[in-house]
Amino acid sequence: MEARERTELYQGKVTPYVVITCIVGAIGGSLFGYDVGISGGVTSMDEFLRKFFDTVYINKNRAEENNYCKYNNQGLSAFTSLLYLSGLASSLVASTITKNSGRRMSIICGGVSFLIGAALTALSINLTMLLFGRIMLGIGIGFGNQAVPLYLSEMAPTHLRGGLNMLFQLFTTIGILTANLVNFGTNKIHPWGWRLSLGLAAVPALLMTIGGIFLPDTPNSLIERGFQSKGRKVLEKIRGTRNVDAEFEDIVEASSAENASHSPFQEILTRKRNRPLLVIAVLMPLFQIMTGINSILFYAPVIFRSMGFEGNASLYSSALTGAVLVLSTLFSMGAVDRLGRRVLLISGGVVMIACQVTTAIILGLKFGDNKELSKGYSIIVVATICLFVAAFGWSWGPLGWTVPSEIFPLQFRSAGQSITVVVNLLFTFIIAQTFLSMLCAFKFGIFLFFSGWIAIMTAFVYFLLPETKGVHLEETVFLWQRHWFWKRMTLPEFQEPDAENGAREII
Repeated sequence: MEARERTELYQGKVTPYVVITCIVGAIGGSLFGYDVGISGGVTSMDEFLRKFFDTVYINKNRAEENNYCKYNNQGLSAFTSLLYLSGLASSLVASTITKNSGRRMSIICGGVSFLIGAALTALSINLTMLLFGRIMLGIGIGFGNQAVPLYLSEMAPTHLRGGLNMLFQLFTTIGILTANLVNFGTNKIHPWGWRLSLGLAAVPALLMTIGGIFLPDTPNSLIERGFQSKGRKVLEKIRGTRNVDAEFEDIVEASSAENASHSPFQEILTRKRNRPLLVIAVLMPLFQIMTGINSILFYAPVIFRSMGFEGNASLYSSALTGAVLVLSTLFSMGAVDRLGRRVLLISGGVVMIACQVTTAIILGLKFGDNKELSKGYSIIVVATICLFVAAFGWSWGPLGWTVPSEIFPLQFRSAGQSITVVVNLLFTFIIAQTFLSMLCAFKFGIFLFFSGWIAIMTAFVYFLLPETKGVHLEETVFLWQRHWFWKRMTLPEFQEPDAENGAREII
């Protein structure tokens, strides 16, 4: 029986066991989110700036300083961005561990590394110790971002894979919101509030480590590593039925193909039939970063303070954007398996373009050197940024991770996810390192810069991204054979899909 025909034979239900394991596994997303949220808040705290970045502290309090350039400092940018460079490097190591030792082991490694990093940054006595702690945090994020999306995709039943996979992004947004609320409180604790903000990163790291110890590995990973009997038992448990023959056979076949593949990275990078997978794995995370969302979340307190919001008001505005991101991600979780990935991505893109252009116009006309926005215009800008964050939360936020994690066959899945993580962290690093300089140089034009990118990515989704809703992980290969553009790359090595007999791969 063809693999394509077996999808309809899959049986099972959503069991409490699979929901619990996915929730525990998704805690890894909170590491990434907490750091994104905490970095922007801490870098606006006076005690932190005085201790590590005194030049920024002096510029910040100069009345004549350009509003767009107050925080432009490469050392301060390095504090934020160094984490993502170390995460990039560690994700390549994580790929091997994820493949050979299981998704669960990478989750544990990520938790331990992040725990060490949290301790080092909270106890820092000089810039060297602070930056070394950031490197350890980055290693934790590299492992977590590599393993958690794969874990969720492989554990979730096909018809709810989108929603359960988005638990990673949900916990990321919860981490961001939690960090904003923590910053709001610790900003009132002098002079060590910043230490508490950084040290509390140990809480999600500890939860992730403990959760990883008790979680089962995925059936796909167990079967891939030769534990077929154990893999079937886990599959039966998460599906709530013993009748899992069809899904089990698909995973076994995919595992056999994996064993025949000696170099997954080489296969992805050099085989023409894998070109669509490579393009999606690179462009989805690239586009996610080029929405400009990380820049807004990293530096939201800085942006709001530059616009005239003082002290707690800037942190409060950042907490508001964090809450919006959580709520919009919850909406996306409920809609993704009904509306599909494409509808959410395209609608989010249109709204984000409108928000970026609106913000640029207001700042261009009403905000400049040595001026502050009026209260009315400031409220409009904050509302527009919140709408932008909401659109990102239902579109590129969760789906920038979900889509790449579900398009690769088993033999390339770990390597493919590493490519996604590397691209994501590389461009996060680049944007984090250059954003303050770009804000200083482009001024309000920075928002037009990102809106142009959003227009490109929205067109890409409309024309080139096939819908993966309801397609089993091991059968997404057939999507490329049916797509008007990608089939020219896959069909020379695959038979033309036949409506009566189904598509079959030619080996």
